[in-house]
Amino acid sequence: MTSRALLGQLGDVDVRLLRVFRAVVDAGGVSAAELELNIGRSAISRHLKDLETRLNVVLCRRGRGGFALTDEGRHVYDAALRLLAALDTFRSEVNEVHQEITGNLSVVMFDKTATNPACHISRAISHFDERAPDVTLDVYVAAINTIEKGVMDGQFSVGVIPTHRSSPSLNYLPLFREHMHLYVGRDHPLYAKDDSSIDDKELRRHKFVGLGYHSPNMEVSNRAGIERHASCYDQEAMATLILSGRYLGYLPDHYASSFQSKRLLRPVGVNQFTYQCDFVAISRRAPKPSRVAQTFLDCLELAHRANA
Repeated sequence: MTSRALLGQLGDVDVRLLRVFRAVVDAGGVSAAELELNIGRSAISRHLKDLETRLNVVLCRRGRGGFALTDEGRHVYDAALRLLAALDTFRSEVNEVHQEITGNLSVVMFDKTATNPACHISRAISHFDERAPDVTLDVYVAAINTIEKGVMDGQFSVGVIPTHRSSPSLNYLPLFREHMHLYVGRDHPLYAKDDSSIDDKELRRHKFVGLGYHSPNMEVSNRAGIERHASCYDQEAMATLILSGRYLGYLPDHYASSFQSKRLLRPVGVNQFTYQCDFVAISRRAPKPSRVAQTFLDCLELAHRANA
């Protein structure tokens, strides 16, 4: 059967198979998806085979060599994300006709926000659960570019990111602020130096680790003329490289404080190389957020306004 025939006869069985496929890709393999799907490996493999038969393509390589998507599988996965998101939106909109707040809400955040005293996402979740106890909540952590793309594609309902550029496709709701400092590890040559004796030229002579995608981190380091010698894609990786004593890099002060209290790292160039990030909640402009997503956005605004 060709993929054209499937598209003309899309039914509940196909949607279930696509949901299994999405879970396997998100988990990174058949074995890892067992707990998520609550079915055995043989059943998952059978579902994948059935989907491949209906689509007439090989979606992934699986076996002792590990799990990997084919080019066709990547294309189908991206299309499945859009389809399943559209179905969730449809379900939410139908529920709105009956004034019900049910369904699923997917929220994705930039990492290491929980330790920020200005961040009240957890309080917002508490408000939301009171208003919509029947909604199933899925929470993810991802890189900024992944969050933006996922919200635009409908994969995620709401995202929380530091502002760095604006898109006409997204709505932005201001939430909280984060303070960023340049840090070095205890074994770094600059650790024992008095900050007043460290000038800009000396800082720039040392290796710098930065985020490897468009972000405030990238913008600030580019403006300051700091050359990046290593790239990472989350704050945990950033901290690991800084703690090695070989790199200096930016971290949020609230996240770095536990390392600093143990004298594992310290900020340098505080006067010259400090900046602030304003975090926002993002949602799609069109179609407009579902009632479920709008309720969560309202809870985010309430939690952060009450604690401003």
